[in-house]
Amino acid sequence: MDLTGLTLRVAAARPHVLLAAVPGGTAVRLAAERLLRARDWPRASTPAQADLLFVAGPDLPELRTPLERLWRDMPAPRARVHARTADEVEDALNAGRALLGPPAVRHASAAPPADAGGHREGDHGARERHEGDDQTPGHDGHGDHGGHGGHGGHGGHGGHSGGQTEMPGGLPMAGQGADRDGLTLDQLHLPLGPFLADWPAGLTVRLVLQGDVVQRVDVDEPTRPIDDAAAEAFWVQPWLRAASGEPVPVGEAVRRRAAAHLDSLGRLLAVAGWPAEAVRAWRLRDDLLSGAPRAAVAPRLERFTRRVGGSRTLAWLTRGIGVVTAQKAREAGVGGPAARAGGDVTSRYRQWLADIRHDLPRLEDPAPLDVAVEDSPRGPWSADHPPSAALIALLPRLLEGAELAAARLVVASLDPDPDELVSRGVVEVARG
Repeated sequence: MDLTGLTLRVAAARPHVLLAAVPGGTAVRLAAERLLRARDWPRASTPAQADLLFVAGPDLPELRTPLERLWRDMPAPRARVHARTADEVEDALNAGRALLGPPAVRHASAAPPADAGGHREGDHGARERHEGDDQTPGHDGHGDHGGHGGHGGHGGHGGHSGGQTEMPGGLPMAGQGADRDGLTLDQLHLPLGPFLADWPAGLTVRLVLQGDVVQRVDVDEPTRPIDDAAAEAFWVQPWLRAASGEPVPVGEAVRRRAAAHLDSLGRLLAVAGWPAEAVRAWRLRDDLLSGAPRAAVAPRLERFTRRVGGSRTLAWLTRGIGVVTAQKAREAGVGGPAARAGGDVTSRYRQWLADIRHDLPRLEDPAPLDVAVEDSPRGPWSADHPPSAALIALLPRLLEGAELAAARLVVASLDPDPDELVSRGVVEVARG
């Protein structure tokens, strides 16, 4: 029996896709998620589970090294594609499936010769890479890159390195330090990001742990503007256009804002271990973005907000985690839902739900958008001071002293958008 050929045929028929989104690539990520659901291709949450690495968004030199680590951690047979724009997504996925096929299939759809970096430039504009049965598989990916699961550890947070660590098992060696009781305990340096499932694109949070308690937090945020026309701050596009003088209807802005909240809720629900509701959130998000009329989505949105908002289990899992008062949030420059919620993770996801219910009757409002009146999804919009910058700056305060199991829930409940910090469109508006 040709086991190698069978393996290649199975992988090519229904690839397990590891989606790595980079800052400025939200529109690409959303297009890829929609198409993967339509094709019923499973999403991989770790490199060890993946056949196909799909890079979504512009090419950022500073993220090439962690992307290579993700690639190295994937077992063969494997393929890698890169779509810079949403229009390239379908061709890139098709190319990835072809690259995973048996040699005859791969040769029939061969791309031009690879460049020096091992990538091929295809007609579709997406970049490809393949390794088949004649390659040595990478190690098993540590089993924890970007994974999520139930609250009993919040998805195995003990190893969310996102391809950044070099030590065996995916974790760095522990040092020693004194804990709050004066005892000497091992210190573990653990990076979360920049590529995890259900995680802000390109964000890296570096934790110093003693036991399961976070002692210190450093954040590597993407602050360099991207000189790439493909990079955009997707969720704040209506506010950017209105700030530049273009007439934008309120209905378009609140529709984009409600979809952004559903995207964030999907991430949080996935991290908390409620994947069925996460998928419902993302389907509703996609319906709003496709322009579905209010009458078509209102009943489903109302059922979703009642079900999630009324879940005692979800509230119990998230209660008392990442507490910040409304006053402290505003003192830190945070506005929008996080400031209005004034509480813990539970308060923040319930605020998203309340905002969606508030926006639902206004999805078709033709009045002109006033950026000084209507908040962007993460707070009052300012290109000089994007609201996500304050959310990222708040993370160390909320994570220090918390248990490791809560870290990903705290990040998901704020869900800062790195696109706001790096998009060329934001920089152009800020410069006037």
